[in-house]
Amino acid sequence: MDLLERMNAAISYIENHLEDDINYKEVAKITHFSDHHFKRMFSFIAGITLAEYVRRRRLTLAAFDLIKSEMRVIDVAIKYGYNSPDSFSRAFQALHGVKPSIVKNADVPLKAYPRMTFQISIKGDVEMNYKFVEKEAFTVVGKKETVASSEAEFNPKMWEHIKEIEESIRTYDNTSFSGILNITLTKENGDMDYYIATATTKPCPKELETLDIPAQTWAVFQATGEMPDALLSTWERVYTEWFPTSGYELAEAPEFVRGINDKTEIWIPVQKR
Repeated sequence: MDLLERMNAAISYIENHLEDDINYKEVAKITHFSDHHFKRMFSFIAGITLAEYVRRRRLTLAAFDLIKSEMRVIDVAIKYGYNSPDSFSRAFQALHGVKPSIVKNADVPLKAYPRMTFQISIKGDVEMNYKFVEKEAFTVVGKKETVASSEAEFNPKMWEHIKEIEESIRTYDNTSFSGILNITLTKENGDMDYYIATATTKPCPKELETLDIPAQTWAVFQATGEMPDALLSTWERVYTEWFPTSGYELAEAPEFVRGINDKTEIWIPVQKR
């Protein structure tokens, strides 16, 4: 099963469980990605977050139920996972522009968001600069923060102090693999460990954390242009254009951004499909 088929299989799973508590880890397993990577790939390809897609689909079906059945508003709210009629009413009105209570008895316009189907469009009109690197195992030292999978956006608190953190770890940058590394590592429970670190052979002080990164094949992409837009657009192209046509898939290893001199590189662990 290729990437396109796996993504559409994941959509089928979601559609079959819109009336249930969706197990997003199970959805991610269908695609062979981690929970974090699947949600990010979905956002890149679909243009909206996975949570927003599920919200729109549930409220679309809720509108159909209110129009075509004798269900009460509270029953429809419960069916699609809302804890109270008030929270359902607010969400429904935010999407459709009208309260659910008037849908049965008024000729009002409603919005419908159909089931999504993934189709990969191969553009090939803009080149992508990348290389493969077979790198031996190495150790990094730096600051770590765990970002919960329940967070709507990836926004580590460490970013508020990123300059100070980078300065505090520069003295440990003593290998040929120099530069500041922004590392993400998805845990089994879906949470993500995020490091601002540098490769080192020095002992780790108490105030910092270490991470051993195994030997791995990496696909390395250079992000060029104004940051962070260039970084985000490069990541988007990696997931939506490069992965579907490369014959490679994500490997179980950390992913990181490397800043060295005036260059920014995205290092993605890969393996042959």
